[in-house]
Amino acid sequence: MSGAGTVCSLQTALPTVTVVVPVLNEEHSLRQLVSELQAGVAPHAAGLQIVLVDDGSADGSWGIICELAQQQHQQHAALSGIRLRRNFGKAAALTAGMQVATGSLILMLDADLQDDPSEFHSMLQKMQSGYDVVNGWKQRRLDPWHKVYPSRVFNWLVGWMTGLRLHDHNCGLKLFRREVAEEIHIYGELHRFIPVLAHSRGFRVTEVAVHHRPRQFGVSKYGVRRFLRGLLDLLTVTFLTGFRRRPLHAIGGAGLLLLGIGTLGLAYLAIVWLLIRTGVLPTGSIGSRPLLAYSVAAVLLGGQILSLGLLAELIVAFTGRSEETYSVRERTDS
Repeated sequence: MSGAGTVCSLQTALPTVTVVVPVLNEEHSLRQLVSELQAGVAPHAAGLQIVLVDDGSADGSWGIICELAQQQHQQHAALSGIRLRRNFGKAAALTAGMQVATGSLILMLDADLQDDPSEFHSMLQKMQSGYDVVNGWKQRRLDPWHKVYPSRVFNWLVGWMTGLRLHDHNCGLKLFRREVAEEIHIYGELHRFIPVLAHSRGFRVTEVAVHHRPRQFGVSKYGVRRFLRGLLDLLTVTFLTGFRRRPLHAIGGAGLLLLGIGTLGLAYLAIVWLLIRTGVLPTGSIGSRPLLAYSVAAVLLGGQILSLGLLAELIVAFTGRSEETYSVRERTDS
C-alpha cells in the first residue's frame, strides 16, 4: 500500500500459505497468535508467511510485531509487519497485507484469538475438494445474544439478496486462493463480503464449521453501528455484483414504471378534456384534479431516473473498458 505506512519485512523462503492478520490494539494476544499459527498452519504447508498489519494501534502492538519479526528471522521463518499511519479500517489493512502476500493460498483471521488457527487443516481439505474460497462458520458462537441474533438476520439478508447462502458471512476466518485476492477489490467494510464478491466472479465458495473461542484479551471493536453500516454495505455489494456493468437495469425498471403510470394518467385526463370540450361530459376542468399533478410528477421523475441510468451506462462504457468483465478458471493449449 503505497504511502500508507512503514514496512518491517524479514522474509526468507517463498511460502505457499500467507496468513494476513489485521491488528488493532492487540498487544496481549500477538505472541500467542503467532505461536498458534506456527503450530496449526505450518505443519500443513510447504511454507508459511505471516503478515501482521498494525491498523493504527494505540498500544504496544507495533513494538511486539517488530520483535516477533526479528525472532522469526533468526529462526529462518517468514514474518512481516506493516504499520499503517492511522486506523484505515479492516478492509484497508487486509488489502495492505494481501499486496505483499507471496503464498498461493491466503488465510485471513482476526488477532483476538477467537479464531482457532488449527482449523486451517480442515479448511484446506475442503478447498482441495475443488473450491476457491472456504468461509468459516462459527456454528457455536461465543458472543452475547445482542450480537448473535442480529448477525443471523444479517446473514439471511445477505443470502437472500446476493444468492450466496452461508451461515456466517461475518466470520473473520477465511481461506482463499491467491487469484481471488487479485481479482476482487475491497474497501470500506466490504471485507465481510469477500465470499460474495468472489462468488460473483465465478469462484467456487463453500463453508466449514469452525471452533469459536471466547475473547481472552481486549474488547470488541464492533458496536451497534456495525450492523447499520453492514446493511448499507449489503446494498452496495448487491449493486456491484448484480448491476456493475449494467446500471440502467438497476433503476430503469422504476423509471419505466413511473413513466408508464404518469403517461396513462395524462392520457386519461386528455380523454376527459376532449369529452368535456365536445359536450359529452358536463362542463368542468381537469386543472384542479390531483391526478394531473401526480401524473406530471410521475412522468418527470421517471424521465429523470431513466436519464440517470443512461448516464451511468455511458460512464461504465467509457471508464470500464480496461476492466475485465470475465474471470478465467483455467486454460489449455495445443
